[in-house]
Amino acid sequence: MLESILKKMIKDKLKWLVHRKKIQPLSTFQYKLTLSNRDFYKSLKKIHPSLILEFKKSSPSLGILNNFKPEFVANIYKKYASVISVLTDEKYFGGKFEFIPIIRNIAVNQPILCKDFFIDPYQIYLARYYKADAILLMLSILNDSQYIFLEEIATSLNMGVLTEINNREELNRAIILNARVIGINNRNLHNLSLSISNTHKLAPSIPKNITVISESGIKNYHQLRELTSIVQGFLIGSVLMTKKDLDNTVRKIIMGNNKICGLTRFEDVQVSQRAGAIYAGFIFCKFSPRYIDYKKAIQISTSINMKYIGVFCNEKIEIIIHITNKIPFYAIQLHGNENQLYINTLREKLPFNIKIWKAVSLISKNKYQEHIYKNIDKYIFDNINGGSGVPFNWSLLKNYALINVILAGGLSIHNCILASNLGCFGLDFNSGLEVTPGIKDKNKIMSLFRSLREHKIITH
Repeated sequence: MLESILKKMIKDKLKWLVHRKKIQPLSTFQYKLTLSNRDFYKSLKKIHPSLILEFKKSSPSLGILNNFKPEFVANIYKKYASVISVLTDEKYFGGKFEFIPIIRNIAVNQPILCKDFFIDPYQIYLARYYKADAILLMLSILNDSQYIFLEEIATSLNMGVLTEINNREELNRAIILNARVIGINNRNLHNLSLSISNTHKLAPSIPKNITVISESGIKNYHQLRELTSIVQGFLIGSVLMTKKDLDNTVRKIIMGNNKICGLTRFEDVQVSQRAGAIYAGFIFCKFSPRYIDYKKAIQISTSINMKYIGVFCNEKIEIIIHITNKIPFYAIQLHGNENQLYINTLREKLPFNIKIWKAVSLISKNKYQEHIYKNIDKYIFDNINGGSGVPFNWSLLKNYALINVILAGGLSIHNCILASNLGCFGLDFNSGLEVTPGIKDKNKIMSLFRSLREHKIITH
């Protein structure tokens, strides 16, 4: 028996079908249908992990999510997605079939997955009429005969099928039904509870020739990394739709919270932003070979939208405040011997929205115990000398909670995957991406973010 929430959704869908068939009869558009020319199955195999990024206006568990326009979302998703999912259920997800062609015309390389409660052939024809390239079939609401019937119609239109399961019984059915792509929904639609462990529990039992997608509940890069060894891709929706900064939210989930520091040139900041960096670091320590004049930093920061970090070493607070008034910093990073009194004074004088980060040299398991500061938002764990290109002993990290720690010191393409496994909040790259101090290598930056995206070292 279907229970409460899901049962009500299906009852409402049946009512919707009666109404929609009256106002838009199948006979008025079926003869206009063409075959899909975007291959859902191939798109999910082009890159690992593949990403199905979802557009929806609301959800039963969270209510209204956003007021994003489909054009805005499509222009961001087309940079990262293997497939774009569009919710078309209006009552529970704020969806419309009209969203599909809008997004498809902008994201010209991605198949569009129509996500709805498919229970009637009419819905498949309607989805294809609006140019959907794939549909969702949920085994929680379909018996085997219904599934086969609907799957055959989709296939006849050259549309892909994402077969959704929620438990082991449905998994066994999906395998017998020869599903090519199985989506493991981590959300129980009967009660809306959420558990990522559902993917951990079910994915290992799925034959290797079937593409496995983990659906719902993916909120950060560490979860993504943890599941990549047992699934081929992810469907991510609600967490993206609840954030104002959609582009950076996607980047953080698929590549992590990464900073490129020691930037001195416009073109290097531009490449860093395009590749996937969240933070851009300007070093204002005059002894550094990566020093940048604040006037040049102003020119760059007003032209390229990133979260800028100002790095200072034992600088007069008045000078920091002066530069802060000129540059839209996200955070001030203290890289000297600044004590608690200095930090407190800086905090009082800085605008409230600007964070304070503190670099700490991690050279022994007891060293960090001396550096527990108040008014610090993030710590940079680095070698004794920043920009040295040499990693410190990472085994020391096991002594610390790393949720507010950014790892620095000798990071490069060659150790970025190992570094990303350590569980830090983010990674800070500098000399490992350079041609000479202060001059970044475009190819290294691009390869770095491809490596972080695909979870393997890519050097070309």
